[in-house]
This record gives sequence, structure tokens and C-alpha cells, in this order.
Amino acid sequence: MLLTASLLLLLFIASSLYVGAAIGVLGASLSALYSPLPLLRGVGEMAWSTSNDFVLVAVPMFILMGEMLLRSGLAERMYDALDKWVGHIPGGLMHTNIAACTVFAATSGSSVATGATVGTVSIPSMEKYGYKPALFLGSIAAGGTLGILIPPSINMVIYGALSETSVSDLYLAGLIPGLLMALGFSLVVWIACVWRSDLAPRKPRASWGERWRALFALGPPLYLFLLVVGSIYLGWATPTEASALGVVGTLAYVCWTRKFGLEQLWASLEGTVRTTAMVMLIVVAAYFLNFVMSTIGLTDLAVEAVGKLHWSPLAVMLAIIAVYLVLGCFVETLTLMVATTPIIVPIVTKLGYDPVWFGIVFVILIELALITPPIGMNLFVVQSVRRSGKFSDVVVGALPFAAMMLVMLALLLAFPSLATALPHLFGGHK
Repeated sequence: MLLTASLLLLLFIASSLYVGAAIGVLGASLSALYSPLPLLRGVGEMAWSTSNDFVLVAVPMFILMGEMLLRSGLAERMYDALDKWVGHIPGGLMHTNIAACTVFAATSGSSVATGATVGTVSIPSMEKYGYKPALFLGSIAAGGTLGILIPPSINMVIYGALSETSVSDLYLAGLIPGLLMALGFSLVVWIACVWRSDLAPRKPRASWGERWRALFALGPPLYLFLLVVGSIYLGWATPTEASALGVVGTLAYVCWTRKFGLEQLWASLEGTVRTTAMVMLIVVAAYFLNFVMSTIGLTDLAVEAVGKLHWSPLAVMLAIIAVYLVLGCFVETLTLMVATTPIIVPIVTKLGYDPVWFGIVFVILIELALITPPIGMNLFVVQSVRRSGKFSDVVVGALPFAAMMLVMLALLLAFPSLATALPHLFGGHK
């Protein structure tokens, strides 16, 4: 049954079916093969109940925040301000790329939006100042992945809904690893540019006056981060309520700039509807697949099969990570998350691992999938923003950052408290 499910999933994805359709057809196929009951008749009720899930209401809210910020001109001002602070370090604008991705990630919740926004602003500077393209483009692709690790994160909302894990605890758990990852990316750039000075020109250091004045441009993203994530951490709002606060706060900010009119608002709403429809179709299909797998006993079989291996919990976890590293090269990231969470999380909890901790490990594995060819979404996003040049430049440039992600996974395995300390301290997680 496990083998059949895996082969069918790979077959449907390889046949170029839409992701939501592939997952839904997989559920229908498993129902027809292994269930004596007509499970397909439950799709209507499942679609209705899933669409009314209070937690998932946060998804369109965070998408709308990212869409409005994308069209507000915030990215350009933020990028210039951060360049005043970090542009003089060996690596120059590549540190600015990573810093800008970190700050934008704390407001958008999307890796693709983060990579596209920062790439649009920074790539003209790469060509203007003569940076070697590979590492520069890799810093944008890898920095963009921080959009799903640093809260707020759309992927964490979906993982929390599918695994019945607290989204608030996941947001707390992602903060320290997200910041460490950003520092790790900057360390990669610094080492590469000290080793090979021709990778990036040295920029003059900005004066302290210029730096302090630049801080005003960092106020809006800080205000939005505190409004959304701060309200969650302080216990004033649930993640869903905080996402609604974020939309109101973002709308107030973009109106205050007077550069955001009805045309931009309509484009933001249209983009939100398109993206939300795609995401929710996949989520509904995933819930149906989860229902089918539970009914036919596939989830229990997977847990039982792992138990019969008599491996240590660490060995099983390393095997899970290895499988995801391979799958991430061929399966789209949202598909990878929604199709495997119902199977993997029961195995992980049975082994004694914390589902909140695993949520962060899982998100980092999804981040890796975003920059590993041939289906690394962020690689294509950066190349499309670049509009010319070899795709191999982006792929090669992302490899050192992928290695840093593996280092982060090793640190989380060795020191789980990096992810669990804040949920234990401030959240309701035990």
C-alpha cells in the first residue's frame, strides 16, 4: 500500500497534473483500490469544513499583506537603508540582499514573494557595480527562503493545520533558527569574498549620520512585524487575528505613503484571490488524502513499518531528512508539505520527537527544496527577475547556501532547544 501510494504520487506529478488535482486523484485512487466505502462522497463536506477552518483564514491575510507590500515601494527604501549598515562588509550588496530578505520575510510570509521583491530591487545594482553573478544571485535565492522560516509564515500555518500543532508555538520556534540562518548566509558570503576578493567590489563605509537617517526607512517593516508577531507573542491575538491586524496595518501604511492607489489595491486583491485559490485547492485535496489514508490504515501502517526497523530515533530522523533531500529535488514544495505531513508527523511523534521542533526541521527541508534543481522554485524566480544570463549561475551560486542549511539542520539535531526554547519560555508549549 505504501509503495503503491508513493508510485502513484510520483506518476501523477510527473504527468504534469496540477498539484491540487494530483493529490486529489491520488486520494480517489487509494479509496478505489483499498476502501470498501465510497470515500469520494465526503469531498464536499471536507471542502466546506476545511474552508471554514479558523487557522487557515490567516493564509489569504498574509498573502494580501505580501501583495500590498510588493506594490508599495517599501522594498526599495528598505534595501537602500540596509545597504548603509552592511554594504561595506566584504561581500557588499550580497549582505544587503540577505538582510533585506530577512526583514521582508518578517512581513510577507512567502519565500517566492521575498525572493522576487528583493531580486527586482538588487539585480540592477549587481550589473551596475560589476558583481560576479553566481554568488550574488545565490544570495537572493537562498535569502528568499527565509520567508517561510522567519514568522509570520504561510507554510507554518499550513503545517500547523495539517499536524494539529500550535501555530503560535511554531512562530516562536522559528525565530532563533531563522536569525541564525540569516547570519549563516552572511558568513558564507564573507568567507567567499575574503577568499576571493574579485567576487564583489568593496564599498566605502557610510557615515554614522547616513546610517541613523536610514533607520527611518526600516520603521515600517519593524512596525508591521511588531503588530503581527508581537501581538501573538504577547498573547493579545491568535495568529489568525494577528494576520487581520497585519492587513489593516499594511493598508494604513501603504495609504500613508500616497503611492498606493486603487489600481494597486485591485492588483493586490486579484493576486491574493489567485494565490489563495491555488493554495486552498491543494489544502482541501491534502485533507481528503489525509482522510483516505487514515480510513484505509495507511498512516498506521507507516508507523508500524518504521517500528519494525528497530532503528534508533536518530537513525530514523536522518533517514527522513535524506528522503526529503531527494524528494525536494523533484517535488514542488507545497506538494511535498501537504502530501507527506499526515504520514511523517505521526512517525516523528511516535519516536518521541517534538512536533513543534520537527516543524522547524521540516520548514528548513522545504527551504532546501526551494533552491535545489531541477524544481527549485526560488531559482526560477530569481532567473525570471534577472531576465537574461545562464540559469546555471543561479544554481551554482545557491549551493554554498544549501550547505549552510545542512549545517543548520545538524545544529537543530544536536541542540533541539534552538527551536523549543522560546515556545517553552513564552508559549503554552510543554
